[in-house]
Amino acid sequence: MNWKFGSKKQENQPKKSKTREWFDAILFALVASTIIRGLVFSAYAIPSGSMEGSLLTGDYLFVSKMSYGARMPFTPVAVPFLESTLTSDSIKTYWDGIKLPYFRLPGLSEIKNQDVVVFNKPEEVDKPVDVRTNLIKRCQALPGDVLTIVNGQVFINGKANPNAPNAQTSYAVKTDGREMNPKVFKELHIEIRQQLAENTFEMIVPTANLSVLKGYSNIKSIQPIVESKGEYNAQVFPHNERFKWNEDNFGPLVLPKKGMVIPLNDSTMVLYRQAIQFYENNKLDIKGNTVFINGKKADRYTFKMNYYWMMGDNRHNSLDSRFWGYVPEDHVIGKAMITWMSTDSAATGLNKIRWGRILKVIE
Repeated sequence: MNWKFGSKKQENQPKKSKTREWFDAILFALVASTIIRGLVFSAYAIPSGSMEGSLLTGDYLFVSKMSYGARMPFTPVAVPFLESTLTSDSIKTYWDGIKLPYFRLPGLSEIKNQDVVVFNKPEEVDKPVDVRTNLIKRCQALPGDVLTIVNGQVFINGKANPNAPNAQTSYAVKTDGREMNPKVFKELHIEIRQQLAENTFEMIVPTANLSVLKGYSNIKSIQPIVESKGEYNAQVFPHNERFKWNEDNFGPLVLPKKGMVIPLNDSTMVLYRQAIQFYENNKLDIKGNTVFINGKKADRYTFKMNYYWMMGDNRHNSLDSRFWGYVPEDHVIGKAMITWMSTDSAATGLNKIRWGRILKVIE
């Protein structure tokens, strides 16, 4: 006797229509891509020059979410694969009627100093964390570190932090009045920001190209542009004259660490109120010299999260932690790993593709 197990069931099962097959295939692809994008990696584009010359405008990156552990959504109801707002921020692609608490899966490692990290912009406190603008910077300080910037050089716990291999900053370049060939600036990746005086210009110059620029006969001098110590810049964190800091001379500042206890006084309230009130979601009131947290009198505070200091490699063309402060751990998305594609908007044809940056490991 020849038995055919399951043949009757298969014969009676209706055949799927072409439309149903396409629907199932598209649904599977959407679910699979959503899981991969949410838990494994995502693709991001570099929109600005804040990380030049490490990363260039037009670079497309793969960002690993497994490195630090995939972050679960705060705002689960959203249109997948779209930005949080469309048409000049007038139409939301998410609904914040449901908000979930912060939770992150175990990661392969912790954030390390010098990692290139993608995260949500902390100062957009009017939006849920996971729909805030995505930024990419280099981590310069870890939780509990003492950060100081002296004449543009970052120091961590009293030791000079390594500069990125392709870091760049701005210089006052004085010429003898003769014009330079524009091709020189393009070849040396030099950006002219503004004219400072007659025959003197502020230029952003990659460190590796300084000696070449100095070699031109019409260059009289090149001096780094550095804001002086004690010169108060209101745009720089914590935006208070008690701390006369600027983008080149800053700190010392202790990065908050989970479990770290601070006394609550005039100075610490200036430095850490932002974290206590907005990032750790406490109701904070000050009446006279008394601080109330969630309606209770408090003379000290214990941090619930870790915080990081993120800065662009293009030091004088980067809005970063120097301007809006430390980055909470719940804002971290993942680690930038590979430049999978790069395009130059100023070029034409096949020259638009920067072939040497395809599948380039990010350092």
